[in-house]
Amino acid sequence: MAARLTLDGINLHFGGVQVLEGVSFDVEPSQIFGLVGPNGAGKTSLFNCISGHYRPSSGSITINGAEVRGMRPSLLAQHGLARTFQHPALQLHETVLENVLLGAHTRLPGGPVGWSLRLPRTSRSERAMRTEARDLLERNGLGWAADVRADELSHGLHKGIELCRALLSRPQLLLLDEPAAGLPHGEVEQLIATVRRLRDEEDITIVIVEHNMGLIGALTDHVVVLDHGRKLMEGTAAQAQADPRVIEAYIGKDAADAAA
Repeated sequence: MAARLTLDGINLHFGGVQVLEGVSFDVEPSQIFGLVGPNGAGKTSLFNCISGHYRPSSGSITINGAEVRGMRPSLLAQHGLARTFQHPALQLHETVLENVLLGAHTRLPGGPVGWSLRLPRTSRSERAMRTEARDLLERNGLGWAADVRADELSHGLHKGIELCRALLSRPQLLLLDEPAAGLPHGEVEQLIATVRRLRDEEDITIVIVEHNMGLIGALTDHVVVLDHGRKLMEGTAAQAQADPRVIEAYIGKDAADAAA
C-alpha cells in the first residue's frame, strides 16, 4: 500500500550555514511528486534528510503518521522507504543479480547470525529472493543481464539495476534522485513509462528530484519548487513553469525580465 509522507518545518544547518529553512509539504499516497529547483536549491539535502543520510536540525518527517526524522536508512526501510541515487552505487565486479539482491537485506529472516550460519529458513528465503529478483529484472527489461557483471553495462542500465534493487525491498515510498541524469532522450521516455507503471501496478508513492522539467511536466501530479533552501511555490508542474518566481530562480532576474 502506498505511503503518505509529511514534512513539517524542516530546518538543516551545517555549522553556521542554513541549508534548509522551514520546508513543509505533504505527499499523498500514490502520488508522483516532484521536488525541483535550480542548482544549490537544497533538493538533495532535503532528500538526504528524508532518507536518513542527514539529520535535520529541527522539524518533523512522518511516514504514514510515524515520526521518522533522524532514523538510519536501515530502519527507514522497515517503514517502506527505498531510495536511488544520482550516481548508482553498484558493486561493479558483481553480477546484476547479486547487485539487485542487496535490496533484500531487510526482508531476509534471522539477521546477520542466521545469514552467516546459513540456517534452513534463511536459505529458503534467499532462494525465494533470487527467484523474485530475476522476475523483477525480467519485468523491467533486464532479465537478459542477470548474470552479467555490472561493469560491463552502460550508465543507463546501471540506473535500471539500482531501481530494481530498490524495488526488491517492496517499498511503499520510493525516492528517485535525478533518475534521468545522463540518459539519452529515448531512455528518458522509457523511464517515464516505467515510473508510471510502477505507481499504477505496484501502488507506490514516488518522489522525484529532477532538473529535467520536461520529465517533471510529463510525469508528476504535484511539485514543490525549492530555492536557496526555502519552498518557493507548490502546485502542478505547469503552474511551476509559468510562475515568474520559478523562472527567475532558474534563469536569473535579468533573463526573466528580458523574456517577459
